[in-house]
Parts: sequence; structure tokens; C-alpha cells
Amino acid sequence: MDNAKDRTYQEELAKTRTELEMLYEIGNAMRTTLNLEEILYIILTAATSHTGLSFNRSMLFLVNKKENRLEGKMGIGPDSAEDASKIWTHIEKNKIGLEELIGVETQLDHLKKSKLNQAIKSIKIPIRENSGIIALTALEGMPFIINTPEAKQKVKDEYSILLDLDEFVTVPLKAKDNVIGVLLADNRFNQKPITTDAIRVLTMFANQAGLAIENSRLYEQTVVLSNSDSLTGLWNHGYFQYLLGEETKKSALVKSYFTLFMIDIDNFKTFNDTYGHQAGDNIIRKISEIFRDVSRKIDIVARYGGEEFAVILPITKKEEALILAERIRKAVETSPSLKNITISIGVASYPEDGQKKEDILARADKALYEAKRSGKNKICA
Repeated sequence: MDNAKDRTYQEELAKTRTELEMLYEIGNAMRTTLNLEEILYIILTAATSHTGLSFNRSMLFLVNKKENRLEGKMGIGPDSAEDASKIWTHIEKNKIGLEELIGVETQLDHLKKSKLNQAIKSIKIPIRENSGIIALTALEGMPFIINTPEAKQKVKDEYSILLDLDEFVTVPLKAKDNVIGVLLADNRFNQKPITTDAIRVLTMFANQAGLAIENSRLYEQTVVLSNSDSLTGLWNHGYFQYLLGEETKKSALVKSYFTLFMIDIDNFKTFNDTYGHQAGDNIIRKISEIFRDVSRKIDIVARYGGEEFAVILPITKKEEALILAERIRKAVETSPSLKNITISIGVASYPEDGQKKEDILARADKALYEAKRSGKNKICA
């Protein structure tokens, strides 16, 4: 009897040691970056990795406090049983560990092709009691396991159908006792039962993950604040220079292209001298809002200094950029709150106008000077 107890004790000790080692390894992986997307990828890979928690699929939703809803951010897992078999065979055969699975190339390749990830990103769930089990997990701040016929019937809603959910578990992601998101995991393809032990380890892991996400968010908020122009909220001159350098490097690496706008408010000195600096600041703020509204989500808008602005348009050739430039110019010219205020725009593109960021900047600046010299309220490329 004592031998049996001792054996059970040793088995429990070995299992606990394995769990702690695994959580330690995952924690170390999460500390390698403060980029939110990379953190989310590491969390979900750890939940599905054979060296991690070994679920078939994992999905992550984050709380949007302003809208009082959960928003799908990322989902990782095979899209079919056939895919699952291929992936697991490949991982097992090549002894691929967590460190290799969270590599950037793997991440980008997987997320581009994943139907699950696309489905997750389309989901927005109001945080209410009648919004389903994912919302209830956020509201109650506790895990739920759906593993009985009665429970499965109760949670048959549009989200469970979209995600092809059958037996699954949800756990809240917490940071300083606040629920910041929900992690959902299942074994859709191998149908392995979700045990109490698996939920216990997943809950411990979720606490780690919640703190990592919160740290990432705080870091990103700090980056935004320290690199923003105080008057307009746009990126400041220093950060614009950094982003232009990064865009140039990236475009050179993947043999892509981008376009740069340099923008100047026409006759701004005369306006300032006539109406004062407060009125001038108000004009700069209003024009910044127009730039933000008219430009696309992928565009990078910055205040270059004084009455000058810059816009980086990734993956945009000059022909398309000129259409966008005209849209911006027209929006300022016709704005009811900007009577008699116009802008001039200089346009240059990578790589046709230069291979270095300094060359692109100089060419856009030269084009802007030409627009000003030849009559203002116009675009020159």
C-alpha cells in the first residue's frame, strides 16, 4: 500500500514538474517580444503545440472596453482533419519545438492562409449575458467546459456554427483581476476529451498570457504617446523618419514599392500673421483630422514640422497615389471649416525616384517646392 502511495506521489510530482517546466518555457517565449500580434501568436501556438498544451485549435478574443464587446484577434489550428494529420506528422517527424514554431516566417505563412484565423477576425461579440458562452466567460471571469450533449445544445449559436465548435473550453484572460479577453480551445480533429487537468493548466497559462498581453498594450501605448505630435496626435517628425526608413528596408527586402507625400499648407505664415497663432493651431488640427479621415488604414500620416505634413503610402504606385493625393487636396479645399485654406502636395515613389529614404524625401520635397512655385493648391510629382 505504501509503495502504491509512493508511486502515485512520484507520478504526481513528475507531472507537476513537467507542467511547470512547460509554463516556464512558454513564459520565456512570451518575454521575447512586446509586439502584440507576436504575443498573441506565441500564446496560441503554445496552446496548440505538442510541447505546450496540445489542443488542436486555439482562438483568442480581446475586450474592447469602449464598444463593450469581445473582438476576435487570432485563431490557430488546422482547417481540416487532413491538414491536421499533415501538420502533426511533419512536426513529429522533424522534432519541431516551440521556439521554431513561433518563428516569424511560420507565423506570417500560417496566418495568411488560415481560414480559421479569417473567421475569428470577423467576430465581434457584445458582452452581455445573452451573447453566448464566450461573452459569459468574460462577464463571469471563470472558465467553462462544454462537453455534454445538454451543454453543446445550449451553446449552439452563430459563433459556434461559424467556428465548427463541438466540445471546447473557454478561459478568461486576466490582468490585475480585470478580464481583458477570452481564450477558447478545442480538440476538433482528434476528439481527445478535455480533462480537468487540461483546464487547470490552461487557466494557469491564461493568467500568464493575460499579463503578457497587458504589458504589450502598455508598451504600445507608451510608444504611441512618446512618438506622437502633441497638437495633432499624428506621428511626430522623429518617428516619421524611423518609419520611412523601415518602409524603405521592407520594400527593398520583398521587392515592393511605396509612395511618399510631402504636404504644405499654402500661405500659412500670412494666415498666422493675420489671425494669430491660436487660429493657426486650429487650422493645423482640422487639416490633420481631414488627413486621417481621407487616408487609408494602411497609410502612415505624420506632422513633419510647422505647417508641413508627410504621408507614407505602403504598396502604392505613383499612379494610384496621385488619385489619393487629389482626394486629399480636394477635401481640404472644399471643407466648410477651412474657408480659403488650400494645400500643395509633392509626390515621390520608391524605387523609381530613389533607392534610399533620403533620396525619396528629397524628391518629394523638390516636387512640393515645384507645386508651391507654380501656383499652389496643386500636386506635383
